[in-house]
Amino acid sequence: EMVMEPSLLILDEPTTGLDSASSSLLLKALRREALEGVNICMVLHQPSYTLFRMFDDIVFLAKGGLTAYHGPVKEVEEYFAGIGIPVPDRVNPPDHFIDILEGLEKPTSGVTVETLPVRWMLHNGYPVPPDMLHLADQIAAPSSDATNVTHTSKATDETSDQSFFVELWEDFKSNIRTQKDHIEAIFLRTKDLSDRKTPNVARQYRYFLGRVGKQQLREANLQAVDYLLLLVAGAILGTLTKVNDETFGSLGYTYTVISVSLLCKIAALRSFTTDKLQYWRESAAGISSLAHFLSKDTIDLFSTITKPVVYLSMFYYLSNPRSSFESNYIVLVCLVYCVTGMAYALAVFFQPSPAQLWSVLLPVVMTLIAKQNRDTAFMKILVQLCYPKWALEAFIIANAE
Repeated sequence: EMVMEPSLLILDEPTTGLDSASSSLLLKALRREALEGVNICMVLHQPSYTLFRMFDDIVFLAKGGLTAYHGPVKEVEEYFAGIGIPVPDRVNPPDHFIDILEGLEKPTSGVTVETLPVRWMLHNGYPVPPDMLHLADQIAAPSSDATNVTHTSKATDETSDQSFFVELWEDFKSNIRTQKDHIEAIFLRTKDLSDRKTPNVARQYRYFLGRVGKQQLREANLQAVDYLLLLVAGAILGTLTKVNDETFGSLGYTYTVISVSLLCKIAALRSFTTDKLQYWRESAAGISSLAHFLSKDTIDLFSTITKPVVYLSMFYYLSNPRSSFESNYIVLVCLVYCVTGMAYALAVFFQPSPAQLWSVLLPVVMTLIAKQNRDTAFMKILVQLCYPKWALEAFIIANAE
């Protein structure tokens, strides 16, 4: 995660299981990253005073997830002291505030835990929700400070007078601001503080080519299984195929189109389904999608060239068709390249399980459609869109010639 130089880093209790020295080293490293332009947010339970002072801003949450304080660390003690919750001597401030918010300790000034979120709303001039107005009244009633009483009463009256249309207008403005932020995030570029130079497409292509090649070598067992299945399919279909002058072996070629399409599609799905999450992360970091796709397609070209040879090594010599080995090989290369591209699309747009289902279903359905009678204009157009039709015609023409 750190190598990608993210602009936002969210951590969940990073100091859990660490002693004070290790926790201090960790937060010093994170603070150094923050100075480089990385926004770092984390949840931390019971930090020491040294770790507490390392943060820029801090959030204290009351029960129910309501904000009791959100602001600079330097001002938190002053704020709580101003509302009657001072920090006792020789007590860690964050521990003391957390104990107050959890109800383990009661403030001596008469401040209740339930009113702390409302006090924060009034302190910042935020509107108080209708179901919490009674807490605002409790704050205003016993206050001895005339200024605070006036401010609280004024805020309460303003909140009470808010009509439905005012709230509707506020919601509308909030939605407009949210949509504006989304549009700016898409079309506007934020200032890059990392001083990182993104490699060009050619350099990224070379890097991805090496990475995908290593991945293929590590998956050599899967590749061997794919070739073995093609070899077995070629042997079985070559034995069952009967070539004669009337049919030119059309039935055997029909089975060939279905079996090769099915096996090659399922194998090609692995190119984009296994690392989809990794691609999303890398694309968010600014990699070139073109270089990523071309590298995988280039590596898969080896399979596109060799798989027809493996299949024909058994099918051709067992079925003994009239056409030459070269013509059958050319047709199968085009077929494998076509179904590989279709598998890419299925892997990108579908989850792994539906993509496998479509990879099995499409070759069978499209082959059946390609062999139907073309009685209507719709069927003529539909047959023209099916790749098995062109593959079968190429095989039959090669045999006829």
